Amino acid sequence: MSLLKTIDPAPTFAPRESTPMPERLIAGSPAFKTWAQDAAKDDKVLTGVWEATPGETRSIKGETFEFCHILSGVVEITPDAGEPVVYRAGDSFVMKPGFTGVWKTIETVRKIYVTIT
Repeated sequence: MSLLKTIDPAPTFAPRESTPMPERLIAGSPAFKTWAQDAAKDDKVLTGVWEATPGETRSIKGETFEFCHILSGVVEITPDAGEPVVYRAGDSFVMKPGFTGVWKTIETVRKIYVTIT
């Protein structure tokens, strides 16, 4: 097992496709694709690429820490009781455990993610 893992930003294998849970959907009909590329520490650390089409959903991190690097597209994230922040290709950010807010995909977005639970 190698301790070095390259994350492919344009994977060629089939993604897992999904949609938001109905109770988290705010607007639109976003569709999600996930290309999981690595798991470690008994699946507590996950990495890969995620893509979403335009729409608006509730983001609830619970106990999860998530690092995101935007590869393409535009999103607006509004923390509860906070101001909206727009992220575009090249931007990186972290959503810490306990984060709640609104994730609005303005243009289809693709990101590299690392989650830790």
